[in-house]
Amino acid sequence: MPHVTPGVRAGLLVLALVVSSPGPAKAQGPAPSQAALLVDHGAATRHAIPVPSAQATRRVAPIVLDGRLDDEGWKRATPVTEFTQVDPDQGKPASQRTEMRFVFDADALYIGAKMYDSAAVRTNLVRRDDSFNSDYIEIVIDGFHDHLSRAFFDVNPSGSKQDQLGIGNSCCDRGWDPIWEAVTRIDPDGWTAEIRIPLSQLRFSKDSVQTWGLQLSRFILRRNELDRWSYTSKTESGGPDRYGHLEGMHIGGSGGRTLELLPYVVGRTSHTAFAPGDPFNNGSVQTSRVGLDLKYLLSSNLTLDATFNPDFGQVEVDPAVINLTAFETSFPEKRPFFIAGSGVFRFGSSNCFFCSNVSSLSAFYSRRIGRAPTGADLATGPAAFADVPDATTIIGAAKITGRTSGGITIGVLDAVTNRATARQQFADGSRGAQEVEPLTNYFVGRIKKDFLRGNLVMGAIGTSVTRQMDTTFAPRLNAHSEVFGADVQYTWDNRVYSLTGNLAVSSITGDPRDILVRQQSSARYFQRPDRTPHDGFLSDRLDPTATTMRGGAAYGRLAKEAGDWRWETALNIRTPGFENNDIAFLQRTDYVWYNANIVRYWTKPTNWYRDLVVIAGGQQQSNFSGDLTDRQFQLFVNSTTLQFWNWDAFYLYLPRVMDDRILRGGPIALRAEQRFAQVDASTNSRSRISGSGGVGYASSELGGWGINAYVGVTWRPTSAVKVSFSPSWNDSQSILQYVQAVTDPTATAFYGRRYVLAGLRQKSVAMDTRLSVTFSPTMTLEMYAQPFVATGQYSDFKEFNAPRGLAFGIYGKDRGTITPTVGAGGVVTSYAIDPDGGGPAAAFTVFNPDFNFRSLRGNVVFRWEYRPGSTLYIAWTHSRSDSQPYGDFSFGRDFDGLWTTRPDNIVLVKASWWINK
Repeated sequence: MPHVTPGVRAGLLVLALVVSSPGPAKAQGPAPSQAALLVDHGAATRHAIPVPSAQATRRVAPIVLDGRLDDEGWKRATPVTEFTQVDPDQGKPASQRTEMRFVFDADALYIGAKMYDSAAVRTNLVRRDDSFNSDYIEIVIDGFHDHLSRAFFDVNPSGSKQDQLGIGNSCCDRGWDPIWEAVTRIDPDGWTAEIRIPLSQLRFSKDSVQTWGLQLSRFILRRNELDRWSYTSKTESGGPDRYGHLEGMHIGGSGGRTLELLPYVVGRTSHTAFAPGDPFNNGSVQTSRVGLDLKYLLSSNLTLDATFNPDFGQVEVDPAVINLTAFETSFPEKRPFFIAGSGVFRFGSSNCFFCSNVSSLSAFYSRRIGRAPTGADLATGPAAFADVPDATTIIGAAKITGRTSGGITIGVLDAVTNRATARQQFADGSRGAQEVEPLTNYFVGRIKKDFLRGNLVMGAIGTSVTRQMDTTFAPRLNAHSEVFGADVQYTWDNRVYSLTGNLAVSSITGDPRDILVRQQSSARYFQRPDRTPHDGFLSDRLDPTATTMRGGAAYGRLAKEAGDWRWETALNIRTPGFENNDIAFLQRTDYVWYNANIVRYWTKPTNWYRDLVVIAGGQQQSNFSGDLTDRQFQLFVNSTTLQFWNWDAFYLYLPRVMDDRILRGGPIALRAEQRFAQVDASTNSRSRISGSGGVGYASSELGGWGINAYVGVTWRPTSAVKVSFSPSWNDSQSILQYVQAVTDPTATAFYGRRYVLAGLRQKSVAMDTRLSVTFSPTMTLEMYAQPFVATGQYSDFKEFNAPRGLAFGIYGKDRGTITPTVGAGGVVTSYAIDPDGGGPAAAFTVFNPDFNFRSLRGNVVFRWEYRPGSTLYIAWTHSRSDSQPYGDFSFGRDFDGLWTTRPDNIVLVKASWWINK
């Protein structure tokens, strides 16, 4: 079915409807051959639409995992054989026969699968959880049979595995890596898989006789064929409430693990750039550490995960970016401890068929834990040399996740980061130490309860950050901050319609100097002189004496999620004082946002396409002063061709509205009319060489423009090797780029300040390169490299003529004078500006903001799971970067400059040993 996928198109966040295989909504019923298997299991498990049933058989003889279904244990099991196509011939019987058998004992569930095929089996050898691009089967288990929970187990003919977990309606967590076995074999008549899933890795009730939700799927690459056992069409809203049943599991609460330990040792050597005479870094530093991960089964349903003295050195580096906005850049979490089980803590997720430049009500951004110290300048400022830690040390972190038999999903996480201290050496040779981050505790508590067989889910969340403050950090950081929220999700009419809502209240407490910084931050700009403040519990008045700041947030969406015609309408609100950035990710507040779309979905193939989606709609936004700050009209088209190519295109029209952010705390101005268009396409991924590409163009009525283009090529020279290249290019000319603000009592129209803007020609080029070599399903080598160059050249320095307008005057042309100061090598170092050419206004200086940024980042990671659950990592990380004030783009000069910069090289070796008690 179509599902919502977030994407970024040239700086615009677009949540676009993308056609894919899973799930459905208009009840069409199962294939006729399944009719004899339809069952009704009573009120607790009743389905509005009947579903098929499979029978599990107790193991009576040994089963050896060798890829052959010749063991006695398989012969007594009744196979599941009835599968129906979702693609390409929706609703027709599967083109190839599939048989799946289920056997259990006190310790494990066994699945024996035979996939007959009249043609060659297509397979690839890939690392765990990587995209298969091959034939595969998928087994999904809803152990609680609550029509919400899901545990996915996928395997392809080469024995490569994928797994992910959804607890309650939180789905899906790809960081979940249970210990399970799969042995495959390619036969002359197809391929075979034998799978053993220990019951200790699953969650289910304590009933003596179990009925589980079950979904079975098979994908045949050469036909792009997806077959499902419990069938739902593309226009239905499928999912766990439409899964079939696995009957006869006489296991009770057996098999649950008690304790899993994962001790590890890490050795690290760093060879980094250093300054001559630096006593803390001679270019080579070696360290070692030991740590422990722990899993403990608190009950049959709740698991404790803990980590002590963790190291996350084996994860991939972040890509280089240039951010000229006033807002922070968000990077995804890549650390295994925080990825695993993260779905349970998810709160405030927004959803839309199409929308842009809007964010969800995030409550937890785990990269806040262990972040870089915020007080680095305290050490580097007064000292000649300082040794500042790259990140704060996580002393320990623990979380409890799971789902009770009463249908309550629980997630509790607590983490403590140690004080970070930087060593210093001063100009006179004396030594000192400066604390650069205080001791901090992070807490998240999440709870959800489902009703009406999963059609109604209600939940709550609470977060807290507390710090051991001193006089140094009191003006910089909140002493403590809290967020409390609640959410609800209701679906009806076989999940065709949905109502989603969430709301939260935040409160931060600290020194008045710290609270003033929060009030004046780019997220809210309380200091904007033409704002209309409000008093009360959620006051948004600029108050230099305040020791607390509170705010609220809310989101609601009503939608028709299934059928040929679909629609949605949504509301998103942030009061100006809302602040949860200590433990979440927040860019801006002070808005009331609306969105509405209508969708037409064609699923029946024609001579032109296999499927087609058209979306039309709009959105608008106002601030709490009543100013209209955004309005947009959109049209989106997505389709899959008969050759299984995919393409999409969209067009945005943004009329004139007010802009309360462009002057970064100054009065409001007018935003020019804008247009944006983007086209993207991808070839059939089944080919050995596949590609993708796109181009976008933006323009404004002031003459600004921007173009972005990218190409992606993936080459699979063998079934175990994958190489991808993704060059991208961006070129833009903006007319009103913020530069700086200058105090000037004569600028009465702007409340005593001048706001300097400029034109900015910005270019960037990057080449993301990846190489993956899979030696076996448990041994991989991966490489990532990204050369990146970005330039920015400023011109036509200017200021607005009046607030709430679009007219401006360029210094030296329309008003005043501007004189460049030229330094060594003919490079302009600054500009002397007299805004009124000898009038009463004082002259001021603007330093030349032109830049050339060059970067090369990458890493190589060797991973070997030498025994189940035990892993050896060897990782090498390389990075180098350089900045110059040229401003113009020169491909040869800028890429040559990459190699003249001294690199940082870090080599890490980590070995872990899984112990199951």
